Order: sequence, then C-alpha cells, then structure tokens
Amino acid sequence: MTSGILLLDKPIGPTSHDAVARVRRAAGLRRVGHAGTLDPLASGLLLLGLGPAARFLEYLVGLDKTYETTVRLGQATTTYDAEGEVTAERPVDVSAAQLAAALDAFRGPIRQRVPPHSAVKRDGRPLYESARRGVTLDLPEREVVIHALDLLAFDPPLVSLRVACSSGTYIRSLAHDLGAALGSGGHVAALRRTAVGAFAVTSAVPLDALTPESVAAALLPPEAAVQHLPRIEVGESEAIRLSLGQRLPAAADATQGNAAAFGPGGRFLGVVEVDGDVIRPRKMLASSDL
Repeated sequence: MTSGILLLDKPIGPTSHDAVARVRRAAGLRRVGHAGTLDPLASGLLLLGLGPAARFLEYLVGLDKTYETTVRLGQATTTYDAEGEVTAERPVDVSAAQLAAALDAFRGPIRQRVPPHSAVKRDGRPLYESARRGVTLDLPEREVVIHALDLLAFDPPLVSLRVACSSGTYIRSLAHDLGAALGSGGHVAALRRTAVGAFAVTSAVPLDALTPESVAAALLPPEAAVQHLPRIEVGESEAIRLSLGQRLPAAADATQGNAAAFGPGGRFLGVVEVDGDVIRPRKMLASSDL
C-alpha cells in the first residue's frame, strides 16, 4: 500500500484537509493529496492520491461532477449556503410550473458568478478574505455547463435537485441564482457530491471506516487517475527511453494531446503528450514506483 487512488466518502463537518489528515494516519503515508475540495457543509466523494499516484491528481480535477442538493427558497445568505447570515427573506409563492420554467433556463452552457465567499483569487487574495471584511468586489464570471438538472422533490420552501455539471461549477451560485430567478431568494441547505467523472460515491470508503485494511482493500492503481485519457502501448526499450525523459516518434494516426503510456504486460509508465509526430514524457513514474 504505497501508491494508488482512493475514493473517500466525506461526511458533513470535517474539512477536506481534515479528511486528508485522517487518510495519512490510516495509510501510514505522508504523501496524500486530493483532486478538489468539499466544503465542511458538503458531503460525498473526494478523490485522493496516495504516494507517487498523487502526481496524477491534476488529470482528475477537470472531470465533470454530479451533486445532489437541497435548495432552501425564501432566504438569501451571505455565503449562498446555510452557514451564512440571512440577507433577505421573502415568502415562497412558487408553483411547480414556475419552478420547472426557472430550472430550464439553467440547463446547458450558462454564465455564472462565483460566490463572494470562495477561494477564487482577486489581486492575489481569496475573495472570502474581502467578504469577511465587508469589502464588496465585482465577482468574476465564468462559463460552466449544466449537463443535467433534475428535480427530485419540491416541498416548498425546499427544492431537491440532481445536478450534473462541468468542473468549476458552483452549486451555491446555482442555488442563489435560482432563488433570484423565482423572486424569493435561495441558498444551499444541503449538498452531496455523488460522482466525479466515472467514479461514484457508492464505491467510496466512508471516512469513519478508515483503517489500514480498508484503505488497502479500496486502493485503486495509479492508472485509475488517467483511465479517461487515450492509451499508448510501447515496448520495453521505448519504456526505458520514456522513463529517462527521452522523446519517441508518434504514429501518424495517434490522438494528439495527453495520453496514458503503458509498457509490456500492461505496466503503467505515466502520462505522455502526443505533439505532432513526437511523444513527450510529461509525468512518468520512477522505476522504483513501477
């Protein structure tokens, strides 16, 4: 148990940093990283890299995410979730038809402002630092994609949703903007991440069940982090050259961009980049890690 990808189910309460520390203790490893955090209010799937596999976490960060969330209509808050102070409170007079029409406007590519209490930086400082000091800033916008937005339940003032979205989407902003569109205000009352790419929380180890044995049993091989990338197979001499940082010629029909490289016997070597007619090593496992 020295290297691999761990699927962890974080409960409400602990920070992502707390979860990583718990995994370090259970696994007996110092090198543990994560591919995207969850707020203390949120629960669900965290993808962790242990040992040398942590080098490949960057290839997981941009994957699509799926969440289940409960939006509390009638209240807007400073943080766009239940941890913030209520800034406006209005009656909830929303019909099922009005809710359906409002949800439809958020499907597909949308422009979204990041929440004022977020780690996005402005002038080198996280936005939440300015928000805590009461400083009002123009919030940056980004384009995100809501692949699916399914209504699970509507029991006013609560709306339960399943959201499949591109990386970088703020569910808090979605809740805030939905409340604004309905004229009632709204914030996230509960949030759970159920999937990242092809990884599902149903396969994750609960944080409270962490033991050396449970981590070892659940650990996926390092190549799980790049299973979504094209695959390139090379012979033994080519594998040695890649491990030494040397380039290789690429096949004429090779898919351009990042690819997962494998040697004889399906041995994972690391990530390479196909650039024209050249294969460049990008992140390779050391020979001692293979």
